[in-house]
Amino acid sequence: MNDNTKVLVALMAGVAAGAALGILFAPDKGSETRDRLNDALKNLGDTIKDRAAEEIENLTAFKEKVVDEVKTRFNSASEEGFSTAEQQQAPVAEQI
Repeated sequence: MNDNTKVLVALMAGVAAGAALGILFAPDKGSETRDRLNDALKNLGDTIKDRAAEEIENLTAFKEKVVDEVKTRFNSASEEGFSTAEQQQAPVAEQI
């Protein structure tokens, strides 16, 4: 996790904790308080799921980029190796 993600997670946790405390100390009935707290926690869970899905998409895109770069470099190195081998074989073939 990068620093921005850690800050965002900490911020969401702080907001959730503040909302929970605010709801618990509010002068509402217990059932209303529980319902509001339940709704707030569901919203937090949805937010976390959305953020996790975004991060997974970012990591998948990064992985694909790295794999493509590795394949490109490997193919380039292979072509250079074959070219060098052919250049080395040409003088030997002429001598035979």
